[in-house]
Amino acid sequence: MTWMAAQTTAVLAILGAALTALLSYGLNRRAARRERRALAFSEALSVIEDYAEMPYRIRRRPGTLEGRQQLTEEVSRIYSRLAFHQALLDIETPKVAAAYRQLVNEAKVQVGGQMKTAWQKPVRVDDAAMNLEEHYDRKRVDHARDHCVATMRAVLGHRRIPAALPYEPPAQEGQ
Repeated sequence: MTWMAAQTTAVLAILGAALTALLSYGLNRRAARRERRALAFSEALSVIEDYAEMPYRIRRRPGTLEGRQQLTEEVSRIYSRLAFHQALLDIETPKVAAAYRQLVNEAKVQVGGQMKTAWQKPVRVDDAAMNLEEHYDRKRVDHARDHCVATMRAVLGHRRIPAALPYEPPAQEGQ
């Protein structure tokens, strides 16, 4: 039995189809992984934003026991979500986990102090008082978030950053 051109063509077609299927499968898995990571990253950043909003929520709190309890429970839920996302990032992407840890630490220092101050302010009793004249400084949180986002983008393949890009907190005002 002789090997014919038709048989060669059939074998090449089968191999080509298998290679195409394998390549498509690999690319689809890579895209799905990237999408899953991007979603996890955005959810982790969302928790930081929820936390950064707490001083404003505390300043606008109702003067009731239930209102205070609701806010303290919300802070507890945020801490739980921060821990969850930190653990997820520790498992999934250690480089991002380190940047997120810095972001969380900066948020706890800056926003935590702002929440303490907000609890000490008097309760606002009318609608007009709900407009807050003062804005809380977020420079440290924003700087750490920018570093974290840059690290996330690099992991997702948007752009490269040096492997050992250190986090440098912004200088304190008055130093």
